[in-house]
Amino acid sequence: MHHLDATKPRIIYESVLFFSRGGAELLFNGVKEHHVTLPSQSEPWDMKQLLVWIQRNLLKERPELFLQGDSVRPGILVLINDADWELMGELEYQLQDRDNVVFISTLHGG
Repeated sequence: MHHLDATKPRIIYESVLFFSRGGAELLFNGVKEHHVTLPSQSEPWDMKQLLVWIQRNLLKERPELFLQGDSVRPGILVLINDADWELMGELEYQLQDRDNVVFISTLHGG
């Protein structure tokens, strides 16, 4: 008979498909699509943690054009599985396996 050891943390593997469009890709070495597997951790990943991970691992230059405080800066539209993240809980949204997260810059220089 097997029993679960309640002292071991539950490991969550999350794979996220990350896109950037509308000029946002320029902050990521021009790469528009990133297939990422997030490190396992005992609690599910949320969008706030994802933004920190993106800043540390993918964002190549000028983070102030992508992030403001602990969120994306105004002018960056965030879609989670084609839905506005404002409908999904924004920073508190818990990522699911194979979520599509899209960052679209609505600000265009001239």
